[in-house]
Amino acid sequence: MKPVITVIDYGVGNLFSVRRAFETMGADVAFASNPDQIAAAERLVLPGVGAFKNGMDGLRKHELIETIRTYARSGRPFLGICLGMQMMLDESEEFGRHEGLGLIPGKVDRIPDQTIEGAPLKIPHVAWDGLIPPHARPESWTGTIFAGLKEGSCMYFVHSYAAVPARSEHILATVNYGGKPVVAAVASGNMVGCQFHPERSGPLGLKIIENFIRLQKTS
Repeated sequence: MKPVITVIDYGVGNLFSVRRAFETMGADVAFASNPDQIAAAERLVLPGVGAFKNGMDGLRKHELIETIRTYARSGRPFLGICLGMQMMLDESEEFGRHEGLGLIPGKVDRIPDQTIEGAPLKIPHVAWDGLIPPHARPESWTGTIFAGLKEGSCMYFVHSYAAVPARSEHILATVNYGGKPVVAAVASGNMVGCQFHPERSGPLGLKIIENFIRLQKTS
C-alpha cells in the first residue's frame, strides 16, 4: 500500500506542484481543507506562498489552526514549505506583527538587504543556493529529510522573509546570503520546515520529498 500524504488546502499554496512531487516519489496525495481530514492524516504537509497574514487568515477561515497544533503534538511527520514553514513559528514582522502557529519558538523577519560589506542585496531572494548544515557537519542530517545530501546541495529559494528560531538547535540548515546566514530549514521532533521549495528543486529536492515520505512517527 502506498503511503498517503495529506496536503493542507487553505487557498494559499502551489498545491499541484507539491502533489506531483510526492506522487513522483511513490506516494498518494490527499488534499485536506477541514479539521477532520487533518486529524486523520498519517503525514501532513503545509505548503504556502505569499504574505504571512494572508496564510494565517486562510487557516483561520477554514478553522484549521487548533487542529494543526494538535496534529503537531501527535508525533506524526509534519512538513512546512516556504510560507508554511514560516507559519510554524510564533510570529512574523511582515507588514506588522502577526501570530503564527507557535510550533517552533521564534519569529519571522525580513532577510538582510545588505551584504556584510554594505553592498545592496536584491529582495526578494530568488536563487538556487547551497544548504549549509549546522556547525558545517553534514552528519548532523542523518535521520532527517536531508539524509544523503551533501553540504552545498542547491535548492530553489524565493522569499523576502525568513525564520529566526529562538533556539539554535531548531536550525536544520542555512544558506549564505551576502555573507550572512539565512535559515533555510528548521526542525523539532516530528516537525520540519523548508524555506525553499523542494518540489521545485530538481532531483535533490525530490530526495528530500522521498526522505519525508519515509519518516516515522516520533514518540
